[in-house]
Amino acid sequence: MAKNKYAYNNKDADESKTARAMARSLKISPKHCVEICSAIRGMDVAKAKTYLNDVIKMKKAVPFKRHNRDVGHRKGMKGWAAGRYPVKASKAILNVIENAEANAEYKGMDVENLKIEHISSHRGMVIRGARPRAFGRVTPFNTPTTHIQIVLVEA
Repeated sequence: MAKNKYAYNNKDADESKTARAMARSLKISPKHCVEICSAIRGMDVAKAKTYLNDVIKMKKAVPFKRHNRDVGHRKGMKGWAAGRYPVKASKAILNVIENAEANAEYKGMDVENLKIEHISSHRGMVIRGARPRAFGRVTPFNTPTTHIQIVLVEA
């Protein structure tokens, strides 16, 4: 089995005060994950979970700052107008946050004072697919995958 490495390597951090979680090859949009990760980076875990649940219920929008071409404006956003409600990616990231929180609880950390120190998403492999068309042609129908990494620190 391959050894998975984290993009975050803080040599000065105390390992007893950090908890990590990783998800690999999730069938979700890498662009949506980048925007969600930048929105919740540095938040408390409870606040991030509330935010992601609001995104899933379509009450709060995620600001799209990098991948925002032809993205419409959403109401209730401060400091940025373009946004969307990436429900599928939010559910996947919420699941990884809950896994990291469970890892922290297993280590004996205080779950109430956890903060997201590092969260990142990277493009995974592309699952190739094809759709048959008229006159013997084929159109590619590919599925992107995403890797997510989270590091929580006790505040």
